[in-house]
Amino acid sequence: MSPTILIVVLVVLAVIVFGGIASYNRFVRQKNLIKDAWANIDTELRRRYDLIPNLVETVKGYASHERQVFENVTKARAMATSATGSPAEQAAAEGPLVAALRQLFAVVENYPDLKANQNFLALQSELSNTEDRLQTARRFYNANVRDYNQRVQSFPSMLVARMFNFKEEEFFEVDESLRGDAGVPKVDFAGAGPAATLGQTPAAPETPAAPAADEGEPEPPPPPPPPPSS
Repeated sequence: MSPTILIVVLVVLAVIVFGGIASYNRFVRQKNLIKDAWANIDTELRRRYDLIPNLVETVKGYASHERQVFENVTKARAMATSATGSPAEQAAAEGPLVAALRQLFAVVENYPDLKANQNFLALQSELSNTEDRLQTARRFYNANVRDYNQRVQSFPSMLVARMFNFKEEEFFEVDESLRGDAGVPKVDFAGAGPAATLGQTPAAPETPAAPAADEGEPEPPPPPPPPPSS
């Protein structure tokens, strides 16, 4: 083998080795980023779980007979809290909890005094803020998972992924049929209009239509002719 060919081969091998090392290090960074992003989701989920018991007790003080709703929320919270599996398993446990919270806020609609309770308003505001942070963390996590999975599936990075057992990660998505249009149980008590909108924008009040002109009304008679001149 001539020296030139040997140099070319060594250069090609060096490029492959250094490229593989760079790809491996990037996979490691992406895995750590996904892990940190999931930790942010877990923090917001725990914050939500901590708020729910106080929220239930506050509503119960005004609607103690709605026992089935309270039991549904408590049971769904217990299931979500105990879910420690994959993101897909956690999302499956979050769906019933979101649905139960929607039922709870639907109950609030029937109690104007409860909607004006300062403790309830503070809890509702904190829950809404938590839901906003949770959705931001979820989008950040899913974006990182998407970029990572694309590299796992793409050539030539897929060769490094297979060699070092980098597998695809799961997205964190709550069932849309349970989440509804907006995805979070959010209540709006602003102003004197309709309250407790679960993730939906309140409908604007209808503007009364202008009264239509009466049809078929007889026209006024013509003025009498002037008297004849003398």
